[in-house]
Amino acid sequence: MARTVSRIERGLGGQRRPGRAHRTDPHARHREDHRVPHESTVPANKGKDVELFVRERDGTPPGHLDERTAVLMLHGRSVPVLAGCDLDFKSYSWADALAKAGYDVFMMDLQGSGLSPRPKMDDPRNVNPAQQHLLKPRPPGFTPGPPNYPFQLTNSNSDRDELNTVVEWIIRERGVKKVAFIGWSAAAFTMGPYAVKNPGKVSSLFLLAPIFPPEGTSNAPDPLPQPGFPMFLSTKDGTWNGWGNEVHCEGQREEEMRDKVWEAIMKSDPVGSTWGPVGEGRSRIRNFVRWGWNKTTAAQGGVLGGSVPVLIAYGEYDRQVNTSSEDPEFNFSVPALYNAIAGDHKLMVKLDCAGHSVVWEMQHKNVHNLSKHWLKHLKVDDKTQGTFKMNTNGDISPAP
Repeated sequence: MARTVSRIERGLGGQRRPGRAHRTDPHARHREDHRVPHESTVPANKGKDVELFVRERDGTPPGHLDERTAVLMLHGRSVPVLAGCDLDFKSYSWADALAKAGYDVFMMDLQGSGLSPRPKMDDPRNVNPAQQHLLKPRPPGFTPGPPNYPFQLTNSNSDRDELNTVVEWIIRERGVKKVAFIGWSAAAFTMGPYAVKNPGKVSSLFLLAPIFPPEGTSNAPDPLPQPGFPMFLSTKDGTWNGWGNEVHCEGQREEEMRDKVWEAIMKSDPVGSTWGPVGEGRSRIRNFVRWGWNKTTAAQGGVLGGSVPVLIAYGEYDRQVNTSSEDPEFNFSVPALYNAIAGDHKLMVKLDCAGHSVVWEMQHKNVHNLSKHWLKHLKVDDKTQGTFKMNTNGDISPAP
């Protein structure tokens, strides 16, 4: 029988946490930005002491501090965490929805993204040479040419090291035993392998639109860093139009989101926001090398779907997560991830009328409710295994 996530969340699917369900005062939810100390393993600033940006939305009500449930949210390749998970517009803040439900929510930017350090990225010469024409008018002192730092910037090891630093900080500072993971898009490259290697620190894994190359490489390239350039650029029009290629339903996205999303991205990019046309800016996207996330990793030790339950959700029109490429590094498949997970506690939900940017689309509230229900019950439709569909009303039914 089809069920509605919002109905389940009101109590049909299990017992409430005492005192958590009735938090209605938005001022009672503490929000704080942190700078978490970390010794960098990014080749461009290896060994230097840096500070990783983490935003906290503390949803634990007074008197229930011993019941804290910590959730860590991680961004994908091109969108900083605040723009993706904490958009300050209408009901689009996923983190706020979770905090209202009584969870302690943490959001982090990896180096090269958002408000964490961006080594070598303040130099416009380190932009992809093929995109340097987008720097008009030119930043002061900039002359197009080869990158001054001719390497890709970050890699799988440095990303996982930074994730570990923040996880251990949350565990230590908030007195929890484990942290629940929520990752969007390319966050899967970091959170998936980390959970496999550190099941004692991860309580569950919610992957929205995960990028997964089933035949991707397991080994780091040699040498590191790899030759190339530190960053790409994106434009406001490019971001909006690229997203629009996955819009196929009436009302799938609001026209206002064109400005709201770009404003949020620019707010997390104080340098890029000053490049390009006045008042518009350019988004700086780190160039990273990744490995170790494939069908072998996903099955390793039976951790995923075993001691770390997994929920996967993706949009029916998402063309970034399901591709057809002769290059195994860019041949992505969400169903292949579900099939590769060796444990039995795994679920997959396909979202009707949704693309890769579902966090900014009409299905966003249903995604919020799905994640709240998952964190509370670790089930979908009272089941711990299987594939499902969710319509735009939030009704869930078994997939054909």
